[in-house]
Parts: sequence; C-alpha cells; structure tokens
Amino acid sequence: MRPLLLPLLFLVFQISVAQKPATPANVVMDALKEKTKMNQTSLVKNVALKNIGPSVMSGRVVDLEVNPNDPTEFYVAYASGGLWHTKNNGISFTPIMDTSETQNIGDIAVDWTNGNLWVGTGENNSSRSSYAGIGILKSSDGGKTWENMGLPDSHHIGRILINPQNPNELVVGVTGHLYSLNEERGVYKTTDGGKTWQRTLFVDDATGIIDVAHSPNNFSIQYAAAWQKDRKAWNFSGNGTASGIYKSTDGGSTWNLVSATESGFPTGDGVGRIGLAVFDDNTVYAVHDSQFRREKKEEEKKDELTKEDFKSMNRDAFLALDDKKLNDYLKNNGFQEKYRAENVKQMVRSGAVQPIDLAKYLENANSLLFDTPVIGAEVYRSDDAGMTWKKMNENYIDDLFYSYGYYFAQIRVDPSNKDRIYLAGVPLIKSDDGGKTYTSISKENVHADHHALWINPNRPGHLINGNDGGVNITYNDGGNWMKNNSPKVGQFYAINIDHEKPYNVYGGLQDNGVWKGAHNNTEDSRWHQTGKNPWEMIMGGDGMQVQIDSRNSNIVYTGFQFGNYYRLNLENGKRKYIQPKHELGESPYRFNWQTPILLSEHNQDILYLGGNKLHRSLNQGDDWEAISQDLTQGGKKGNVAYGTLTTISESPFAFGLLYVGSDDGLVHVSKSGGADWENVSNTLPKDLWVSEVTASKHKKERVYVALNGYRWDDFTPYIYVSEDYGKSWKNISSNIPASPVNTLVEDTKNENLIFAGTDNGLYVSFNRGESWELMQNEMPNVAVHDLVIQPEANHLLVGTHGRSIYKADISSLQKVTSQVMDVKLTVFEVKDIKHSKNWGNAWSSWIKPSTPGLDIHFYTSTAGPFDASIQTLNGIEVSSTTIEADKGINILSYDLAFSKKGKSNFLKKNKMKLEESKNGKTYLPKGTYMAVFSGNGSNEKIEFKIE
Repeated sequence: MRPLLLPLLFLVFQISVAQKPATPANVVMDALKEKTKMNQTSLVKNVALKNIGPSVMSGRVVDLEVNPNDPTEFYVAYASGGLWHTKNNGISFTPIMDTSETQNIGDIAVDWTNGNLWVGTGENNSSRSSYAGIGILKSSDGGKTWENMGLPDSHHIGRILINPQNPNELVVGVTGHLYSLNEERGVYKTTDGGKTWQRTLFVDDATGIIDVAHSPNNFSIQYAAAWQKDRKAWNFSGNGTASGIYKSTDGGSTWNLVSATESGFPTGDGVGRIGLAVFDDNTVYAVHDSQFRREKKEEEKKDELTKEDFKSMNRDAFLALDDKKLNDYLKNNGFQEKYRAENVKQMVRSGAVQPIDLAKYLENANSLLFDTPVIGAEVYRSDDAGMTWKKMNENYIDDLFYSYGYYFAQIRVDPSNKDRIYLAGVPLIKSDDGGKTYTSISKENVHADHHALWINPNRPGHLINGNDGGVNITYNDGGNWMKNNSPKVGQFYAINIDHEKPYNVYGGLQDNGVWKGAHNNTEDSRWHQTGKNPWEMIMGGDGMQVQIDSRNSNIVYTGFQFGNYYRLNLENGKRKYIQPKHELGESPYRFNWQTPILLSEHNQDILYLGGNKLHRSLNQGDDWEAISQDLTQGGKKGNVAYGTLTTISESPFAFGLLYVGSDDGLVHVSKSGGADWENVSNTLPKDLWVSEVTASKHKKERVYVALNGYRWDDFTPYIYVSEDYGKSWKNISSNIPASPVNTLVEDTKNENLIFAGTDNGLYVSFNRGESWELMQNEMPNVAVHDLVIQPEANHLLVGTHGRSIYKADISSLQKVTSQVMDVKLTVFEVKDIKHSKNWGNAWSSWIKPSTPGLDIHFYTSTAGPFDASIQTLNGIEVSSTTIEADKGINILSYDLAFSKKGKSNFLKKNKMKLEESKNGKTYLPKGTYMAVFSGNGSNEKIEFKIE
C-alpha cells in the first residue's frame, strides 16, 4: 500500500522550527570502530542468532547490476538488506555484504573487467525508513572484505558511474542528509580509484544529486538531476527552485544547467524529483514528478454532497437539506452510525456543531492526498543533447507516483530502440512511442512499487526488475514474469509471538503486509511443490503492529498504516475494522504511521490504541472510549501525521498502570486507568521520537524509555530507566556506539537482563544498562526494529528492517548473574534429549540423514583452553575435545556420537551391541551421562539424559 503523504505545494505556510544538530560524521565513524572492538570482546559473541525468514515477500530493491557478457549473473542491492549475488539467473543468491559496517544501500556499480564492487551506502529514496549510510564502500575480493573509500557524511547516495574505459574514474551523485542540511551533497569525482574525491557540482546545502547518467558510448557526456527537498517528521517537501538538470561534456569535471527557463523543461518551486536515461550522445529522457498544480477544469456538478459544500454552508441551508442526500454523504464518508440526518440536524439546531464540522470531520494530515491537484509524473525528451526539452506524454500519467516524490522517478530507455521507454512507479509501465502513450506490464506476481530496471541490450524484452517485493525477470517484455525471492530481506516494523506449540511469529512489514509463521519452519523451496509457504499473509498494506489473544490465537489484532486496524478471526477468515472514530465537532484524531496497539495482560478483551489520545475498548475493539486528553504537544502543520502516540505499555502488576510515549518527545503515566495523566518527560531530552516505553515485569515502580533522534539525523543512543514511575530518570545508554535506538525489551526471568535494538544492530546488558555487550553472531549490521521474548521457549525474536527475523536461545543468558561472572567456570544445565533409531540413517542413500545435536553452554571469566569430556555416570569417557574458550559464554556442540576410543572404552565395560549408523557414526544409547569441563583452574560437570 502506498505511503499516504501530501506535497508541500498543497499546504501554503512556512514551517519554522529549531533544527537539532546532526551527528557529525567523525562520531559515526568512530562508533563503527568502537563496535568492531566490542565484537571482539563481547561476552555473547558465541551466542548464535538464526534467521528464520521469511523470504517469500522479500524487501525493497534499489538497484541492479547485470553482467553484460552473461545476464544470468547479476547483483541486487536492497535498501536495507545488503548486496546479493547470483550466477544462476536468480534461482539462488549469496549475500556478499555481511562483513560490511552497514546494510543500507543507495546505488551500486560493478567493474566487470576487474571484479571491483562499488556501493553507495544510504538509500536513494526519502522514505520513513530510508536509512543513512557511511559513504562509498569498495570490495576487490567479491565482497569478502570492504574498504570505506570516503564521503562519510553523504548519508544517501543517488548514483555511481564507472568509466568503462578507466575503472579508476568514477562519478558519484550524493543526495545528502535526509532530515538536515549538509554540505556534503552534489557530484563528486575520483580519478584515482577513490583515494581522493573532488566535488565538481554543488547547488546548495538542501539540494543533492538524486541521479546521474552518461551516454552509453561516451562517458564524457553526462547528466545529473539535482533535487531540492526537506524532510521533517511532520512534513515532506520534495520540490524547489534548485531542482533541475545539469550536463557535463568532460566526464563530470564541470557542469552547466540545461533546464533553464528557455529550455522547455519546467522551472520554479514546483520542480520535483527527476530521473534520467540517456540513449545516445543526442537523445536523453527525463521523468519528472511535477509538483505544479494542474489546471482547474469545470466539472459537471453531481447531485450529491461533498465536504466542500459544508465549508461555506450556513445553518439555514443545512437544515433545509434533503435527509436522503445528507444520509448518503454521512454513510459514504464513514461517519459513525449514530450520525444520521435527523440527529445531526438537531445538533446543528442546538449549536453543538456547525455545518463546517461535517467537512472537518474528514480532514487530517493525510486526507487531502487524492484531492491534490498536482501534475505528477511527466516525461521530457531532448534530441539536441539537452539544449531543449519537449514534453512527450499527451495526457496526465495518473496512478503512477500518487503525487509524492520521495519514492519514485526512475526511467529507462531500451538501448536498441530510442522510442521504447519504461517508467517505474506504483505499476511498471512501458511506452513504444517515445512516451506519448503507455501500457502497464505489471502482473499478478509482481509487486506494485518499482525502483530498478535492467534492459538487455542484446535481447529486447528481457528485463530484470527490482521492486518493494524483490526481483522479477521477464523474457517477453512483461508478458510473463518469474519471481526470484530466496533472500531473507524482509523489512519488519513490528513482530510478536503466540503461545502455541510450536509457537508462531507474527510481523508487519514495509509495503508487504502482515505475516505469520511457525518459529521452527524450514525456509526452503519445498513450498513450490506443496503449494503452501510456511509463512502466511494475514493482512495487506504496510504491515503494522500485531496483538494476539492469549486465549485463542486465531483472534489477531493488526492492520496497516495510520491506525487502520482490524480484528481478525483466522479460523473463519472474518475481519472487522476497529479504528476509533472522533466525535462530530471534535478535531480528527491523529494516528502515527505505525500506530501502537496493546492487549491488556490483565484482560484479553481490553484493547488499547494510541492516536493523539489513548483509546480503550472493553469489548475487543467493538466500542471505544478516549481515556486521555491529547498526550502530545499538539501536532505541527505539515503533510505527515505528527503529534501522535508511538508506544503503549501497561504494568503487569496493576491494571490501569499505563505509560505512553509520543513522536514529539512526551512520556505520560496514568495510575488510574486513564482518569489522570502525568507528564514525566520534563527532564528527558526534548522533541525526540519515543520509540519504546515499557513497564518492568519485575518491579512495579520501574519503567524503561528509549528515545530516537533519527528524524533529526541525530544518531545518539538514548535509553533511560526510572525506579519511581518516571519521576526521575537515569541514562543507561552507557557504551552503546552511536546509533538510534528503536526497541528495548526486558527479560521475562532475569530482571538484570535487557536487550536493545538500534539502527545498526543488537545489544544486551546483564546489569540493567550499566554496560552493554554487542550481540550479533551470524546477524549483519542491520536495523533492528522490534524485539520480543517467547517466555516458554526462552527465545529472543529479533525483527530487523532488512534481514527478516532472527531467533536466539537466551536460556544461558538468563542464568548469567553477577555471581556467575565472579566465578571461574559455570556450566549451564541442558534439556534432556529423546533418542531416535533414525540418527545417522535415512530411508534412501540419496537423502541426507537426520543427526542429533546437543549444545552445552558454559561461562568462563577468563579466555583459554578447556578440556571437555562426555562420560557415563561410572566415569567411562565416550568422547572428548579441547575448546579454545573466550571470556563469556561459550558453546560445546556435541553430536552425541562415540569417539573411536570412547566406543572401545564403553564396550569394555558394557556387554551390549552398538550399531553403526549409515553415516558411519555410532550414537550413544539411552542413559544418563555427564559433561565434564576443566580449565582456568576449575572443574565443573552437569548431567543430561538420552531418553
């Protein structure tokens, strides 16, 4: 579903607000170095995080690079999921950026001759979750290692060009900061392979370069698209007089504006985002997301009421309205059932409301989107090398960009046909007449939002497309597409769990709905054969928060952006829309993009939902009451909903002990079920997004808060704890390297154990935030958006915005106390394991046999070698090994098989037959065994059973 957003043109006012300082680039780069050191010394660096998917819905693709000599080999860049490589036409992919310091990508370029990979980090869109990068990365070994080649304060890279004749010469378009002004914008050029950079085009500190393109046979001829924009949490302006097209004839060393007034290309404040495509030295295309207003047309007046009618209607005219026409208006526009002609007229008679209130009832920060009369997408072509431009589309290109320019504006021209062009937007459309007329080439298995397209120059109709739902390939110009979605690159906003056996994981994703899947599902291609993917989509749109009734997991509350929530019955497929409605005469409620919801732990019929007020339903969302005043700073004028609640928590110790946080920095507490509220954020940093407020599971007076400065380009981590219901706060961010904090969760069993997710990773603290350990074994540096603990399984679920969901067994972490840290060696108990005669065997020699495994965790206060011995209770050693242990938690993974010597020792004392499995191993029989560890001057043992 499209993000709902208005262009600034439609709202004529000046927004003035003190700009918070962005985090300097040197602080960001130092934080990455600090994080690398933390990884080396982390007490939990051996605790693995396993990716459980999903992959089927994929995530946003921003760029593709295809081998010109073999199009079955290509690279796919995901906005926040890293770089992936295929050599089999997308049947399978390998992630090759997992060792880098970020997974956020704006553009990529490949030197196919020498094998060098270039990545411009920081997404080239300007969405709510377009994460910043750290400059230009280069790999000369296929992605095994990455080197930062500079431009660290660029944040977002629009395009990278490599000179085909000189791989050391590159031109880069830098879009710059998303939420703040900065100088590191414009076009940069290197002639020494990135050792040094020269800025060759700078417009101003609010205008970056979103696209650069060169003539296919002449690198000297280049065009650059400048884009003036200003994003705030409450407003996005994606247009301005500084936007335009520049041209270079010396390989990007110097530039001239070629979209001046006399050129035929639009100029002025309404010039929005521009995309470029060059056919040859003379012909170049530009797609423009025009924010100029359309010419007004006199439309035939329909015999029905519109909200505009009520804006100037007086009391007498309103009372004279036909009841049927008034009821039609009320019903068609979603007024509450209680508002019908008769009683609304009575409200007007009594003066309780005015006629204009029937218009205001419908208007909020996003309501005017589809009324916005802007031109939108338009295509221009120059056939004289950019000197003059001609508008090519004869009619409006509607339903492509939907008036907001922060997301689209990609155009491609077929290298073999000057008149065949493709526009990427909500659908993917094609023109065979130079842009005059268009047809859609999207199909049912192709996601709606498109951002990347490669056209085979040697085989017309062979296209590779990148969109919000992954990769698609066609060989007949869009007649049929195949989907290539094996990478686990889901962009989750929120996740949750139920208590089934096995338990399920739920999550809402950016533009890919809400999904559900068993935590122990197998992510492979078997579903193509069975017809059922282990993950099931339960809601469309941009998926948001999920709450599951603990009494009946078929009852699920979830929805899409801006508070559009439903109660689902997964058993019978029924759903009911449950968004709270404001009263007539009252200002419309404001709902955040990711509106918070919460089922009460004390009564699963009670549901909370946050707008600018907190709403409560006592009957599963059927009816609502506002149980607070406006708990925000009141909002700001803009085209994005702002001044909204972002997080809700209720104490498990007391029904009605409630906390809420807002996007404009306020935290409130109520100890009376909403009857009274107290602002407890006066001593906290101001105007930051409250990303998490969570009442402690272990102490009634304790509450945690995480604040997020991402929307100011402030990457400082802010985490606080209060021991007195928020009256006073203590900063517990301590040693977390600079990165905004998105989520915080307290362990269910160990009150000192807490986890925090940032825009660049996962951290754990064993002492309630006094110090933090990096926890990212097998998980790359990716944004962590949500954390939840499944208490029965003792699993931590990690919802990332770019690499789907990870799972970690935290049972050993829960046992790490200050006492454990003080002793030399602690071996943690393990669960008993059930014996199987199938261990090491399979019904066919062509099938991989199932094998058992037992992970034994131990904690040591000092790194060094440890001897581990598996013994029977009477001391017979059946297997042994030596482990080079790290300080902290270590894991002995034992395959439950005899060593050769151990088998001999066992048979000397036990007169029994031991059968060797088909894989050549002999597994332990049923019985009780000991795991004995010695080292660091200490000996410890535990028992386990094979039942």
